[in-house]
Amino acid sequence: MSPFIAEILGTFFLILFGGGVVANVVLTGTKGNNSGWIVITFGWGFAVFTGVAVAGPFSGAHLNPAVTIGLAVAGLFPWADVGTYIVAEMIGAMLGALGVFACYKTHFDATEDKGLKLAVFSTGPAIRNTANNFINEVIGTFALVFVILYLSGPTFSANGLENVQIGLGTLGAWPVAVLVTAIGLSLGGTTGYAINPARDLGPRIMHAILPIKDKGDSDWGYSWIPVVAPIVGCIIAALLWKALV
Repeated sequence: MSPFIAEILGTFFLILFGGGVVANVVLTGTKGNNSGWIVITFGWGFAVFTGVAVAGPFSGAHLNPAVTIGLAVAGLFPWADVGTYIVAEMIGAMLGALGVFACYKTHFDATEDKGLKLAVFSTGPAIRNTANNFINEVIGTFALVFVILYLSGPTFSANGLENVQIGLGTLGAWPVAVLVTAIGLSLGGTTGYAINPARDLGPRIMHAILPIKDKGDSDWGYSWIPVVAPIVGCIIAALLWKALV
């Protein structure tokens, strides 16, 4: 399997299961309705596990432009491949959102709250404050990428840097899944922890174009934060990692 296809598939399963757990919790009439934040955070953690397990052996399972850019800034991934990975991640995220809509179509129809419908596709702040929301996403993504760099980065010997491992496929899926679950439980209550531009922007585009009954606005005024802030966070993480190692 090519890395491009692997990133599409991995991100597809990430969003299919991640967006799917949100739909199960917030949409009217589902079996999991009102089951709460713990279910959502663990569902997203398992979604990450699945995506990494599928894509890891073939692409390193970035599944996230912030991870791709962070690894490139850290010198662990070639800049020439960054654009290809980001395109694949966006395609996978959009297809995953389409899958969630197809599964939950009748429940979207039954749900009156427009905000809950949007929440299945994209993140939004609990309290809308541009500066604080931006900082929240920077910190969450910093934590994600910084820890990933230590999990998948260099090993050391008495003589210094010995070996550099590229990508997440060297990890196995569980450490990253646990990391994302921890971020969701500890930091996600402010903005819904996008920490991934493709995870938010791809499904938000699908929300805008899909024929969702009484869907309302896609909140494009907020949409730049879960795109730009994760990029800032991943760059800070990579630069600090480089300074420390």
